[in-house]
Amino acid sequence: MALCRGSKFFGANCSTLRIRQYGGRIFKTTGDGAFVEFNSAVEAVKSSIDIQEALAARNAALPDDRKILLRIGISLGDAIVQGGDLYGNVVNVASRMEGLAEPGGICVSGNVHEHMGRSLDVEFEDLGEQSVKNIVQPVRCYRVRLEPGGAAGTIPSDIDDTAAALPDRLAVAVLPFENLSGDAEQEYFADGLTEDIITALSIWRSFPVIARNSTFAYKGQSPDIREVGKALGARYVLEGSVRKPGNRVRVTAQLIDAETGHHVWAERYDRELEDIFAVQDELTQGIAAVVAPEVDRAENKRLTVARPQDLGAWDHVLQGIKFLDDFSETSTRRARDSFERAIALDPQYGRAYAGLAFTYHRDIMLGFGASRDEALVKLAENARRGVQLDGADFFSHWELAIGHLMAGEHDLGLSEAFRSLELNPSNAHGYTMVGLAHLLSGKAEEAIDYIQKGVRLNPQDTRLQMTVAYMGRAHFTARRYDQAREWTQRAIQRNPDIPEFHLVLAATLGHLGDTEHARESLEACKRLRPSYLNESANWFWYKHETDNEHFRDGLRKAGWEG
Repeated sequence: MALCRGSKFFGANCSTLRIRQYGGRIFKTTGDGAFVEFNSAVEAVKSSIDIQEALAARNAALPDDRKILLRIGISLGDAIVQGGDLYGNVVNVASRMEGLAEPGGICVSGNVHEHMGRSLDVEFEDLGEQSVKNIVQPVRCYRVRLEPGGAAGTIPSDIDDTAAALPDRLAVAVLPFENLSGDAEQEYFADGLTEDIITALSIWRSFPVIARNSTFAYKGQSPDIREVGKALGARYVLEGSVRKPGNRVRVTAQLIDAETGHHVWAERYDRELEDIFAVQDELTQGIAAVVAPEVDRAENKRLTVARPQDLGAWDHVLQGIKFLDDFSETSTRRARDSFERAIALDPQYGRAYAGLAFTYHRDIMLGFGASRDEALVKLAENARRGVQLDGADFFSHWELAIGHLMAGEHDLGLSEAFRSLELNPSNAHGYTMVGLAHLLSGKAEEAIDYIQKGVRLNPQDTRLQMTVAYMGRAHFTARRYDQAREWTQRAIQRNPDIPEFHLVLAATLGHLGDTEHARESLEACKRLRPSYLNESANWFWYKHETDNEHFRDGLRKAGWEG
C-alpha cells in the first residue's frame, strides 16, 4: 500500500477527483490534512503531481493571501486498520515526508523512490537520510522536482494514451465558466468548477478532453464556439456561468456542437452555499453525469448517416453500445459484431473488450445462445482483458462485477462494483451495480441507498429500466412487497420484454397473496421465453440461502413448481 499524507488537503476541491482518477481512497481526514491510500506507488506519485500542478495553475491568478499551498508526503508499506484509524510505520513515514516537503512540494520515502524505477519521466532530488520524530532509524528522503508553475516533467497520461490509440475522434472542450456575480472573490469558484468538470469528464475515458491550459486561454472572452472547435480540435464545447445571489449559487451549463453551433443540452442548477466545496463536488458530479452520455447520444445520431468504411474503433464501440439499448437477440448480435470490428481495428482498446463482455452478459440475462457456462467464461475473459489493457476504465470493472455476480461470487462482484464506482463517481449505472451487489448479498437497505443515488444523478437516462427493476427487487428482499410491486411494474412499463421483471413481480405478488395476477406474471415469462421458468440457473441468485428460499417461496405461491 502506498500512503499519501497531505496538509491543507481540502483547501482545493479538485484534489478529490484527481485522487479518484488514479485509484486513490481518502481513508482519514485530520484537521486540515488527510491520509490517502493507493494500491500503487506510481499512481500515488502521479496523483500528487497532478494535484500540485492544478493548484499551481489556480494559484497563479490569485494574490498571495488567497493561494493554497499543499505539502504531500508519500511512503510505501503495510498498515494496520483498527476501527476508523490506520497504524504502522508507513503512516509515520508518510507524515514525516509531508513535514519535509516544501509548500507546494512532494517528498517520498526511499522505498517509494526505489519502487518507481523508470515508471515515470520525473526527476528526484536525493535529500539524504533524515532523522525524524518518533522513528528510530534515519529515513531516506527524495524530493520530486517540480518545475516552476508545478510541472514535473512528462507524465504518461492514461487519457492521452487512449486518444492516441483512437486518432479519428474529436474531443470535448470545457471553456472557463463565466463569473456573473460581479464579485471577484467568486472567480475561484467558477475556475475551480471548470477544472473539476474537466477532470470528471476525463475519467469517463469515452472521448479526449482538451487540457485546461488550452481552454483557459479563452478566459474573459466571448468567442465564437465554431472557431473554438476548429482551434482546439473539439467537436463539442461545454460552456457555462456562475451567479451568486446572497447565500445561493446558480450555475448554468450548455453543451454545444462546435460544427453547427447548435445546442445539444442545457441545464440550470440552483444550490444553497452552506459548504462551498461540497456544492462544487455535487455540481461537478451532476454535470459530468449528464454531459458524457449526451455526447455519446449526439455521436450516435451522427453515426446513423456515416458509411461503415469510415468508422474507427471508437465509432464501432459507440455503435455497439447503442445496439445494446435494444434487448433483442438481433441487436445483441449486431453489438457483438461492432465490438469485434473495433478490436480488429485496435487490439489494445480495452473499452471494446468490455463491450464484447457486455454482449455475453446480455446472452446470459435473456437466455440467448446455447450455453450459459460458455457465455460466462467469455464474459469474464473479455472483461478481464479490458481491465488488463486499461485498469482505470470503469466500464471494464463494471462488466467484471456483473460476471462475478452471475457466477455467484458475490464478494468479488461487490469489490469490482465499488472499484468501478471509485473510478467514475459520475456514472449513474455504477451506483446501480453497487446496489445490485448489495441486494444479492442480502443488504437491501444499502442497495436502495445506492440505487436511489443512481436515479438522482441522471434521472433522464432512457436506459434506467434495469435500475428501476433492481429497486423493485431490493424492496422485495427487504420484504416490502407493496413498494416492490410498484417499482417492478414501473420497470415492466418501461420494457415489458424482459422475463426477469415478470419473474420478480410473480414472486412479489405471491407473497402478497394475489395469486391470480402472480400466475399471469408467470405466464408472461413463458410467452417471452417458453423455457425461462425451467432455466433457474440463469437467474440472479442470492448469497444467503434464506434469501433464495424466500424468492422461491414467492414463486411457488405464484404457481411455480420448481
